[in-house]
Amino acid sequence: MVLEFAVSQRSTVGLEWELALVDADSGDMRQAGPAVVQALSSDDGGGHPNVHPEFLRNTVEIVSGVAQNVAVAGADLVDTLEAVRTVTDPMRVELVSAGTHPFSHWGTQKVTDKERYHTVVDRAQMWGRQMLIYGVHVHVGIEDRAKVLPIIRSLLVYYPHLLALSASSPFFDGRDTGYASMRALLFQQLPTAGLPYQFETWDQLEAYVDDMLHTGVIDGFNDVRWDVRPSPRFGTIEVRVSDGTSNIDELLALAALTHCLVEHLSTLIDEGKPLPTMPQWFVQENKWRAARYGMDAIIILDDAGNEELVTDATRQLVAELEPVAARLGCAAELAGVLGILDHGASYQRQLAVARAHGGGQDGLEAVVAHLVAELRAGHPLPTD
Repeated sequence: MVLEFAVSQRSTVGLEWELALVDADSGDMRQAGPAVVQALSSDDGGGHPNVHPEFLRNTVEIVSGVAQNVAVAGADLVDTLEAVRTVTDPMRVELVSAGTHPFSHWGTQKVTDKERYHTVVDRAQMWGRQMLIYGVHVHVGIEDRAKVLPIIRSLLVYYPHLLALSASSPFFDGRDTGYASMRALLFQQLPTAGLPYQFETWDQLEAYVDDMLHTGVIDGFNDVRWDVRPSPRFGTIEVRVSDGTSNIDELLALAALTHCLVEHLSTLIDEGKPLPTMPQWFVQENKWRAARYGMDAIIILDDAGNEELVTDATRQLVAELEPVAARLGCAAELAGVLGILDHGASYQRQLAVARAHGGGQDGLEAVVAHLVAELRAGHPLPTD
């Protein structure tokens, strides 16, 4: 199997944002995705280039164009969001982004009528049906295929930083799960999802893909759903760690952190310096700690097993990346990470809103209303 990697300009960036469609009155899910996509189609039958259907009919995905920095990519998302609202507002449908919907039951959700999606449910059964989850994906252009796998291995060191900052799924199916990111653990139940293998060479990746195709595990490379993966079609590394982000400001902060990390690691390769890596068992543990404890996670830092509170480690990381952000033109967005550290992540706001409204169904409905308001405001809102 020859897995071609497209030509891409170094450190260009593209963003993908999965949005849930909810009823403006009840906050429950609306199966309106196909209608929204159809309404945005052109007269000649072509769809809106930046609005895509997703696995479930209660979802649309909006995407940016290829940009030089996250501010430009974010402006694309905002423009597309406004286009979507011209359709959803008259339908009394609101938009929400969080790792999970707080109370809608997964069993009542309908799968988009697409063979690839029906195959997921047919194969994964109950786990496939439970994928009532939403994320943000960041693509970063890689100019040399030889850099892809080393950068992916190194990005896994920073997995818990990204997950803790973005964690936004404390509730699932009407319950407080006890996790900051329930989504991260739900999604890894699908075949080929979860953490990537730490391949050393492109030949090893091609052999893996060949084996998966030969045995019918996948029908194409897009069925490899790793949290961090190559995207050969676009010539990028695609980072899929983050939970759905409730507002554009925090989305751009997380995207800037991801963008800067990839460029930083690429520069280390250029300079002949070693990239940080970590054994798979530490990477796996860090993922669980960040999903469980979020901003309170004590994470493993290195091969030696040194540990530190994720918030302290992230502050140091932001300081290290500030020169990279200046070079990429995303210093203001990267500084937004400090705002998340100072004021809390989405899962913390959701828990606070639920408590303030007495918990139970009333509390969960208030959480959805708060998420709706944050998406409209474009920034985090007070929980009181």
